[in-house]
Amino acid sequence: MVNALNGNPPVFGLAEHRPWETVADGVRRQVLTYDANTMLVKVAFDQGGIGSRHQHVHTQLSYVESGVFVVTVGEERKVLREGDCFYAVSNEWHGVECLEAGVLLDVFNPARTDFL
Repeated sequence: MVNALNGNPPVFGLAEHRPWETVADGVRRQVLTYDANTMLVKVAFDQGGIGSRHQHVHTQLSYVESGVFVVTVGEERKVLREGDCFYAVSNEWHGVECLEAGVLLDVFNPARTDFL
């Protein structure tokens, strides 16, 4: 992937050219595209996979592409399914537990340079 933090991101991001990274037991991440302001990331979860409760300065929008997740944002917990989404403001504690294998699409602002 081109370092899009110092220039323009590629116009097309072909998934076959993007590596997957294992980030936890049953959780893999694929950075799809980014620039300094925005990053799009696909996160695949096996059933039982955990996205540990955490916080970061980035705002995060997450879309449930498939599967079923228990999502906690702040003190609120909801079961989300395909087509649902959640939003975590900067420094908001959040996490997920995967009840049925699935995929989240995460958008971060600014880009998560720690993922590169």
